[in-house]
Amino acid sequence: MKTVLITGCSSGYGLATARHFLAYGWNVVATMRSPRAELLPADDRLRILALDVTRDDSIAAALDAAGPIDVLVNNAGLGLFGAFEATPMTTVREIFDTNTFGAMAVCQAAIPHLRARGGGTLINVTSSAVLAPFPLVAAYTASKTAIEGFTASLAHELEAFDIRVKLVQPGYGPSTRFTANGQQRMQGLIPEAYAPFAQRVFAGLGEVAAVTHEKDVADAVWRAANDGAARLRYPAGADALALAERAAA
Repeated sequence: MKTVLITGCSSGYGLATARHFLAYGWNVVATMRSPRAELLPADDRLRILALDVTRDDSIAAALDAAGPIDVLVNNAGLGLFGAFEATPMTTVREIFDTNTFGAMAVCQAAIPHLRARGGGTLINVTSSAVLAPFPLVAAYTASKTAIEGFTASLAHELEAFDIRVKLVQPGYGPSTRFTANGQQRMQGLIPEAYAPFAQRVFAGLGEVAAVTHEKDVADAVWRAANDGAARLRYPAGADALALAERAAA
């Protein structure tokens, strides 16, 4: 019976992914900054651990408590929507601390464990923002694009150790708490000069037909975890799949 450790399981894609792996009989280590046992069904195969990806001591403690794992899913992330001109660099650094450096730190801490076990899989969750440019998410896109390049390079480094490295690219998920979780951080990031443009962007998002649901991402992570091939990228959601096909063409 295999074990997966998933970061950012308090809501959205991480929570759905933890439920998905549990349903398929895996041992699941679901991590979140502030553990909430009521979010997941009671199960002997489930452990819920505290993990703040911006703190090295928290990462080390969680990995020690988790014990041997077969798959790591770096899902924890922060959203950001606003004009870059109005975004304080302290906020940009906060986004990178979680989305970029946090994911890299968890990978770096987990690699020796996987290498000692003779292999495993690392899965980093990014965004469809890496597949096509979107307005008002410049800093967020930069944080996820960095992980794309990092993951592609890391895949070559770890191939000799039988550690597969994968990317899952979710599309626009209006049913998640992406916006709600970042509301305080996003206050004041649409200055008056940008308001007409931002209103058009918001209106366009309201008309989007093809979107990504939590289950789409859970399915993509599951496929990545169980795919022994050298495939690197797994778009998740109807919109992300369409963008990936367009980019390939």
